[in-house]
Amino acid sequence: MTTSPSPNPATPAEATVHTKITVDPQQMVSLLGARDEVLKRIEEALAADVHVRGNEITLAGSPADVAMAERVFAELTDLIGKGGTLTGDSVRRIVAMLAEGTAERPADILTLNIISRRGRTIRPKTLGQKKYVDSIDAHTIVFGIGPAGTGKTYLAMAKAVAALQAKQVNRIILTRPAVEAGERLGFLPGTLYEKIDPYLRPLYDALHDMLDPDSIPRLMAAGTIEVAPLAYMRGRSLNDAFIILDEAQNTTAEQMKMFLTRLGFGSKIVVTGDVTQVDLPGGATSGLRVVQEILEGVQDIHFARLTSADVVRHRLVGEIVDAYARWDEAQQPTAPVALPGSRTAHNRAARRR
Repeated sequence: MTTSPSPNPATPAEATVHTKITVDPQQMVSLLGARDEVLKRIEEALAADVHVRGNEITLAGSPADVAMAERVFAELTDLIGKGGTLTGDSVRRIVAMLAEGTAERPADILTLNIISRRGRTIRPKTLGQKKYVDSIDAHTIVFGIGPAGTGKTYLAMAKAVAALQAKQVNRIILTRPAVEAGERLGFLPGTLYEKIDPYLRPLYDALHDMLDPDSIPRLMAAGTIEVAPLAYMRGRSLNDAFIILDEAQNTTAEQMKMFLTRLGFGSKIVVTGDVTQVDLPGGATSGLRVVQEILEGVQDIHFARLTSADVVRHRLVGEIVDAYARWDEAQQPTAPVALPGSRTAHNRAARRR
């Protein structure tokens, strides 16, 4: 890609400037997208005017807007050149990362492969996710804290599978608290494993995305992969393992301490959770909230905090997260309101009974 500014007479700083970009014809096909769908997303995301003719793109607007557009097109063409897939979503993410002023190139972030299987590659999609993945490489214990849809557990599991395949660890241990392990599980039919299966199902689903489904039963039978409720961790010392605690906001302070002290030699721990979605009964304090005060600043322990900007589900999920955060902030001066049918409303009704 080459750029060539058009000459303009001396004018005020905010006068319109024009820049022409020449793109490789093969890259231009990807840059436009099917039925110009990608180009439409680019035009929506940029403040500068974009005009395409052949393999030339002309940008017009204020100096700052044109400069931003040039950077965006440079990242987009670099992403294509590195074999990345260009979509409307990747356009939005590149613009957002450049707007943050990060020193890291968005094209490098979006082409960082963690694992690949059957043509599908798992990689970070935001700057926050890239920092989270890097922190897992750099620290023994990492806490991934953030709202739903930010890839906390999915990326941690991808790193665990990559570590197992590279023989950096001998096994993967995945665990979650079964927050309703009292009366409700007792009324469910079946064995204990059948009762806790709904709580562990999301972990199994992620495993099927990353490994050959036929190999998973064999790996689990051999103990190479273990999926178990948090209560099963007590009294164990876990060596040479990649250990993931999911939904950690539903641990008590005592359970969190018990889990972290299972760390053995040659192991790595990733703890994931969302402190805004605590389902503990009776108003119990979340262990994930408390541990941030206790362990912040301890060497080789890192807290990676993801935000709505790191949500990689539907665009509306990030907006929903932000809307709820604003609503929660507005409710702070008064008593929290329980939404009808929510767990909080159910727990309060149970206490009244």
